[in-house]
Amino acid sequence: MEKPHGWIILDKPLELGSTQAVGAVKRNLREAGLLGKGKNKLKVGHGGTLDPLATGVLPIALGEATKLCGRMLDASKIYEFTISFGSETETLDTEGAVTETSDCRPTLAEVKAVLPQFTGPIEQIPPKYSALKIDGKRAYDLARAGVDVEMKVRGVTIYSLNVRGPELAQEPSEAPKQGPHDGCLTEVTLTANVSKGTYIRSLARDIARALGTFGHVIMLRRTKAGPFALKQAISLDKLNEIGKGADIKEYLLPLEAGLDDIPAFNLNPDQARLLRQGMTLDGQELIGNPAVNGLFLATENENSPVALAELVDGTVKVVRGFNM
Repeated sequence: MEKPHGWIILDKPLELGSTQAVGAVKRNLREAGLLGKGKNKLKVGHGGTLDPLATGVLPIALGEATKLCGRMLDASKIYEFTISFGSETETLDTEGAVTETSDCRPTLAEVKAVLPQFTGPIEQIPPKYSALKIDGKRAYDLARAGVDVEMKVRGVTIYSLNVRGPELAQEPSEAPKQGPHDGCLTEVTLTANVSKGTYIRSLARDIARALGTFGHVIMLRRTKAGPFALKQAISLDKLNEIGKGADIKEYLLPLEAGLDDIPAFNLNPDQARLLRQGMTLDGQELIGNPAVNGLFLATENENSPVALAELVDGTVKVVRGFNM
């Protein structure tokens, strides 16, 4: 059976880790006879970790698409998250013990007024309970062992940050919730488009503190990762149908779906052969405009990926070759 190369976009459920999600894909591929063994074993990887307490878009790469996982990690992401005001926890979410409390609750107007402070290039301190490595060890392992972990400030970019209002909410529970004091919020749901390396839990903590209170994340959902959105994602139940005999083509997006933000150029057979051998090409001969530098997808026969290539000063070089 032909090996599948491409992307399965999983709508990751609550309490399932990213590694477990990859394991679920491998199990279904194995049951469908698509995983292979030994040197012929199909590679499977994910394009961006999601915490067990987060849900949403988790791109999982199969075969040659795994060569694009690093690029997917660098892509921007969109999240929806709910901040509960009044308490901060050691994990900055619902899992940890409460460390700070406040009776202060912001109004919706105050929340909206503070968001521009957190839009654009900002600095943030990652959570102590995160997968960042410190001296070779995961920060969350050190924190759980009682080690006083010092997290370093890092720069990230928040491209947009907005309140998810009632008119956008899919469920009534997603609208801003008012507390016992007129106009004050007990919680609010925000939508953020962020760069790689952004910690939403840290963002929520800092927003709450800027409002003169404390807060933690009680809902976190990734709605987009790079080019992949929820509308392309499948549930765990759908994934399990592959292991029961469903055609994987019904759920598999092509490798090039992960590259829809860059142009594609078709090669003739000689050009394709040279790139597959790691050789360079004359950019003007291929593209016709040597001034257009940057990455592109090189294809053969219009739709068969040959390489992720780059045009630099008139010369085409292979960045990652695909063995389809």
